[in-house]
Amino acid sequence: MKKAEIGEIIAGLGGIGNIKEAEGCVTRIRARVADPGLVSATALKKAGAFGVVQAGNSVQVVVGGTAETLAEDIQDLLPE
Repeated sequence: MKKAEIGEIIAGLGGIGNIKEAEGCVTRIRARVADPGLVSATALKKAGAFGVVQAGNSVQVVVGGTAETLAEDIQDLLPE
């Protein structure tokens, strides 16, 4: 997955305002979202995710070895 798709990942997670936290875990971006109904697994897969696991407000986006970098980039964009 390329950094160019970070905007698509953010959109798939419901937008920057919906993301409360993002962290990388080997091959996954683990995100906590405010409204899980805004998350689109279809959009995340279109952005290049290999899979999406969602349980309540927790979302894991399987992206491969770039997960740490992508999660840091998302975290950097979140409001303080």
